[in-house]
Amino acid sequence: MSRVIRRVWASNPLAQTRRDRLPCDYEAYVPDPLMGRRIVFDGDVAADVSDAETAIARYDVKAAALVDTEALARILLRAESIASSRIEGLEVGPRRLLRAEVAQQLGEQPSDVTASEILANIDAMATAISGIVPGVPITLDHLLAFHRRLLSGTRLEEHAGRIRTVQNWIGGSDYSPCSAAFVPPPPELVAGLLDDLCRFCSDDSLPAVAQAALAHAQFETIHPFVDGNGRTGRALIHFVLRRRGLAQRILPPVSLVLATWAGDYVGGLTASRYQGRADSREAHQGINLWIARFAGACSRAVSDASSFERRAQEIETEWRERLGRIRAQSATDLLLRSLIGAPVITAKSAAELIGRSFPQANEAIERLLNAEILRQVNAGKRNRAFEAPAIIDAFTSLERQLATPKGDTRTSKPVRPVPRRL
Repeated sequence: MSRVIRRVWASNPLAQTRRDRLPCDYEAYVPDPLMGRRIVFDGDVAADVSDAETAIARYDVKAAALVDTEALARILLRAESIASSRIEGLEVGPRRLLRAEVAQQLGEQPSDVTASEILANIDAMATAISGIVPGVPITLDHLLAFHRRLLSGTRLEEHAGRIRTVQNWIGGSDYSPCSAAFVPPPPELVAGLLDDLCRFCSDDSLPAVAQAALAHAQFETIHPFVDGNGRTGRALIHFVLRRRGLAQRILPPVSLVLATWAGDYVGGLTASRYQGRADSREAHQGINLWIARFAGACSRAVSDASSFERRAQEIETEWRERLGRIRAQSATDLLLRSLIGAPVITAKSAAELIGRSFPQANEAIERLLNAEILRQVNAGKRNRAFEAPAIIDAFTSLERQLATPKGDTRTSKPVRPVPRRL
């Protein structure tokens, strides 16, 4: 039975205001375990879940029909990581991120601190996802490894991969939970709740989308880390979908939709935190509300990702028409395909990307420069880099599209900060 635990917060002499220095009573929420809980879907919610699963599975299978699957997967990984970071308050546009990524590949430490944190999120996501195999259990080690990579090299590195041993909270003051919007379970209960969560993530009783929705909500409720809970909880969504075999090759950018539907997102999570019996009317309604909203976000993410894929194909077709005759499997042919997933390159990274020699890659770059498909930019302090503006603009449009409630920037404005079109 979910409940709240009443605790007393001791006075904090380091707080800045008199109110924050005072002791107070607060309530920490303890959710029901997920394993063994009976989940009953309303008819419309079951249909929403089914629609979302069909959309994800179909897109995962057909993603290679228009553009190179690996390239598409890379760009969607970036989109999802940018969005997950944006919910945490890390704002950066695609062009800044891509240039910082190239500088990092050249062995330089990017001066853009925000971009560096998001690059860490991309690295953590890519590494963690590659370790998720269909049918194999999701363990606490998967979550800790992701979190460790996420915070590595940051000011909070000492907390990387470590379950919290202190009480945390969301909202209110930085000094006490007295005015918090939500207080997660006390630290002594976290390990047991995480064990239950991992066993639930490794079970196949529920549809994958519903399982991902509940796993994400439970993780955010437990809030097991000092920092990085949001990004880890959103990565868990993709762990579950990948383990269940639903999204094997691409990451639907669900976080971009959740960032847009911020009010509904927080409201759905809040509704899932009922008090009392798991079979109560309040619990049933709250869980169904959250799952329906999550399923809707999944369907919307697939729809907008499909739009980006179609635009990417149009761009590649335009490039090939501009260039004229291109020999199949030539360096130019391979580079055109790869630019979708790597729209900012150097001669060295291009050679590695297409598996050709440095001179061959350089020759292909020169051809694309002459056709104004690429343009030269600076990467880091001294190095030349080349970017494909059309793909970066399409990437920017994807983020802008996903930032509008209706999915169309012509009829509705973005509801959160987004990069400008250049």
